[in-house]
Amino acid sequence: MNVLILGIFIAAAFLLQALMGYFQIRNFAHNYHEVRQDGRVLIGKNPRRFRQGSLMLIGLDHDDRIQEIRVMKGLTVFSRFRDVNQFDGELVAEVGADYTALQKLSRTERECFLDAYRNYVNYKTNNLSFEDFDTSRVSMFSLPIFNEIGIKMKAIPHMLTNVFKKNTI
Repeated sequence: MNVLILGIFIAAAFLLQALMGYFQIRNFAHNYHEVRQDGRVLIGKNPRRFRQGSLMLIGLDHDDRIQEIRVMKGLTVFSRFRDVNQFDGELVAEVGADYTALQKLSRTERECFLDAYRNYVNYKTNNLSFEDFDTSRVSMFSLPIFNEIGIKMKAIPHMLTNVFKKNTI
């Protein structure tokens, strides 16, 4: 009976995670659409497995000036985008090349910005590579909650042996 309840609990947690992931993806699409209405969008990513990951949307005008920056960082599906107003109106190339300007961002935000800037430079120089389009590192299953579920799933056999040992003694 305990195994059935545990199975139902795991299935419910998985379905809840999938539902919350859906809402997070909708949040991304909504923010991307809003930023895209004002011009081009650079996307920087910094996926992490066991630490806080981040995603950055950088809206550019026709002169490659930063119109807005939105960042989503966190460990869970409850993460939402927030605005970063430090570089509004500045050229993306100047910010990307300025070490002191980048120090105003947190480490994860800086890594995202540099990823987006690398894509920008590769686009401008016609040096886009396969890695620029490779999204294999970013998948729904690389979200931290799936790692937690995997860890819990690996612990089930040990937990079940403890349950059966208690019942047989």
